[in-house]
Amino acid sequence: MSIQPLRPLPAVLLMVLWCGYAASRAADRPNVVFLLADDQRADTISALGNPYIRTPNLDQLVRRGFAFTRAYCMGSQVQAVCMPSRAMMLTGRGLFGAMRASDDWGRISVAYAMWPEVLRAAGYKTIGIGKWHNDRASYTRAFSAGGPVFFGAMGDHSHLPVYDYNANGNYGSTNRHMTARHSSELFANAAVAHIRASKGKPFAMYVAFTAPHDPRAAPAAYMKSYLPAALPLPENFMPEHPFDNGDMNVRGEQLLPRPRKPGAIKRELAAYYAMISHLDTQIGGIFKALRDIGAGQNTIVIYAADNGLALGSHGLLGKGSLYEHSMRVPLIIAGPGVPAGSSAALCYLYDVYPTLCELVGVSPPGTVQGKSLLPIVRGEQQSVRDSIFCAYRDVQRMVSNDRWKLIYYPKIGRLQLFDLANDPNETSDLIMDGGLNEQVIKMIDELGIGQWQAGDPLIQPF
Repeated sequence: MSIQPLRPLPAVLLMVLWCGYAASRAADRPNVVFLLADDQRADTISALGNPYIRTPNLDQLVRRGFAFTRAYCMGSQVQAVCMPSRAMMLTGRGLFGAMRASDDWGRISVAYAMWPEVLRAAGYKTIGIGKWHNDRASYTRAFSAGGPVFFGAMGDHSHLPVYDYNANGNYGSTNRHMTARHSSELFANAAVAHIRASKGKPFAMYVAFTAPHDPRAAPAAYMKSYLPAALPLPENFMPEHPFDNGDMNVRGEQLLPRPRKPGAIKRELAAYYAMISHLDTQIGGIFKALRDIGAGQNTIVIYAADNGLALGSHGLLGKGSLYEHSMRVPLIIAGPGVPAGSSAALCYLYDVYPTLCELVGVSPPGTVQGKSLLPIVRGEQQSVRDSIFCAYRDVQRMVSNDRWKLIYYPKIGRLQLFDLANDPNETSDLIMDGGLNEQVIKMIDELGIGQWQAGDPLIQPF
């Protein structure tokens, strides 16, 4: 009788054994509250330098937490940037890291475990509330509790179709009902109720708001609190974009006529700020609930947005560009193990996945492409990335390092070069400056490397 060599345990069995061990330790881990805004620019928090907006609760989070001031969404292959952005954040993978040509992240593959799945397997009660702009099966895998949930892209904030949580994933149209109050209040109130019900139990909560996405309609008191005439135009305001960037006729760009009028842009900004201030108030209620159950000091709070928005910057309104106002997002992390501070280190929104796993003591799966930001938080490293690469559909590509930024428009063969250190608002295109030819060549090389590393199918020689 021959002796057969021992076979390695199947990966699934190893995962089950590991999860059983991890679950026994879950009670010792901190809670998690991940708050995600929809379409919020990085420059719309008072404590981070905007004196025209009122965000007292986010300001408090900034003061006690760690803010990353150069965090980016990697982009999108569809006009609905929030769909792949959320999928990247949930899976820890880059834009082309798991993209399916048929749906571009509309369906999150079971091959890529989302961070709520990993925390659920590690013994956490995982709670999903608010917008879920991906497939319903992935929501069911991710959360053991939750609701109300909105499956979709956008809608009337006071008449949003939502579902209560269903453990079996039954979200047919007969189970849908309309919101009776503003979506920010609805989702925040649900978060407060789940927090109060979870006292003494470790939980990981994901609250995805639909604000400040249009239609921008905050309650009247908030709308009245911002006078359009008192708000300045963006420093990079333009009546029109200087050329067709390949995304000029989508819905988001048609909300106002061209050329953009200063008064109309100010009215949009006032409504946008009102939405953010109203959202800030609801977030304050979530923070109070954590304090009330004695979890304020033992909860990791992450605040971020899926992408930014133009709102008059560069003559644009929407999110379909690779300028800073559209791809840069707020990212604040607070809680045990996180000292107060800030960093301008380059990072992606999907770097949150391994960062969160490290904070709670859970190993991320090997499919994660993000990089933990804790070495920066702890002062051990100045950066984890030398550059950022972003893509938008097949019409725009971008690479940026600590100072320089190059945007490439492959359909029209056009380049833009910005010196972000001296021109953070990207108002001076330096591409025709002959003295910078060497820098342009260097950035073109960096762009090619970024495309290759990301697995971008649109690699074209210049």
